[in-house]
Amino acid sequence: MTIINVHEAKTNLSKLLEQVEQGEEIIIARAGKPIAKLTRYRHPKRTIAAPGGMAGEIWIADDFDAPLDDQFETLRTGSPDNR
Repeated sequence: MTIINVHEAKTNLSKLLEQVEQGEEIIIARAGKPIAKLTRYRHPKRTIAAPGGMAGEIWIADDFDAPLDDQFETLRTGSPDNR
């Protein structure tokens, strides 16, 4: 691990990025205090959910797609007969 100051980081960014690509970690310090760490970016592993993978984790009412009561239709349209 290399520790450098902000000025060095600005001056040598391309060189530092090459070092990071090789796996080195770079600490950037201001007035001797670490403020940032350059590390190689790792893409997160993408996982594809298996069908049924949420079984038992979620619940949907049996009548979730049933027609709404006239009360809800009245709220939506102002009249229970406007369907």
